[in-house]
Amino acid sequence: MRVLIVIPHVFNPDGGGKYASLSADPQPRILALTECVRALHGLYGSDQIYFKYDRHQLYQLPANQNPSMQVDIIIATTQGLHVLDRLPVTSDFYQHHPTDCDPMLLGFQCHGILKKNLGAYDYYGYLEDDLILHDPAFFQKLRWFNSSVGDGWVLQPNRFEWVQEANLIRKNYIDPELLFKTGQPGEFAHYFTDNLTILARLMGEEIVIKRAENPHSGCFFLNQKQMEYWAIQDYFGQIDCRFFGPLESAASLGLARTFRIYKPAPANANFLEIQHFGDKWSDKIKNTVFY
Repeated sequence: MRVLIVIPHVFNPDGGGKYASLSADPQPRILALTECVRALHGLYGSDQIYFKYDRHQLYQLPANQNPSMQVDIIIATTQGLHVLDRLPVTSDFYQHHPTDCDPMLLGFQCHGILKKNLGAYDYYGYLEDDLILHDPAFFQKLRWFNSSVGDGWVLQPNRFEWVQEANLIRKNYIDPELLFKTGQPGEFAHYFTDNLTILARLMGEEIVIKRAENPHSGCFFLNQKQMEYWAIQDYFGQIDCRFFGPLESAASLGLARTFRIYKPAPANANFLEIQHFGDKWSDKIKNTVFY
C-alpha cells in the first residue's frame, strides 16, 4: 500500500497568535512537526525490523511486512515562513514544496499537489502539521470501511489532546458536535439524512459510526477512487473559505461538498483517532463561540 501525505506548514512569529502557526515561539511548531513526520515513518514506513538471537548471533529481520506499506511525505511551505531548517529530522524524510501563496491559503495549494500525484498512490492524505497518528492499522480501517459502504462515504478520525490536571491525565476529544450549516443541501453531500448511524462488529466488539455533526478533523485521507472523484468536480481547486475560515475550509469544506462524512461515535471514539499536539485547544474551546 502506497500512501502520500501532504502537510501544509507555516510558522509566522509575527502572525498575531490566533493559530499555533502564528505564535511567537517556534519550539512547539518544531516539536509538533517532528512528531508528525516521525510517526508517519515509524508507523507506515518500510524500514521496520525485529531482532532474533540464534546460535550466538544477533539478526535484524524485517517486521510488519503484511501488508507492505510505503509512505511519502510532501511538506508545503510559503514565503519562507517555516521551521524546516530547525527540525531534528532531515529532508531525507520528506520532500519540500515551497510556494509564494498567502499563508492562510496554503492548504488549498496542497489539494493541487494531491491531484498532480493521482495514479501513483493507494491513499492521498492531507494533514495539518500539528497532528500525530498513533494507529498502525489506520489505513486498514479506512479500507475496511469503504469496502463495506462504498467510496461515496468518508470516515474521519476524532481529534484528541492529552491534558494533565493535578493528578489526572485526561483525553479530550476537541471537535465538538455542532450543527453543520455551511452552504445549501443541494451543493453539499454532507447534508444527507439517511444512514445516519452504522453498526458493525469488528474483532468481537460492536463499533458505532455516525454521521459527523462536525466534519472537521484537520485532515483527510482518500483512496484512489475518492481522490479521482473529488478532483474532477468543477469546484475542485476553488478557494472557498465558508467553513469557519481558510484553515478549516482547506481541511473540510471540499470534503463535505463531495462526500458523506462519518466519525466513530463517542462510545468508541478511539476506533479512529488522531492526536492534536499540545493541549491549547482544550483550553481555548471553553471560550470559543461557534457560529
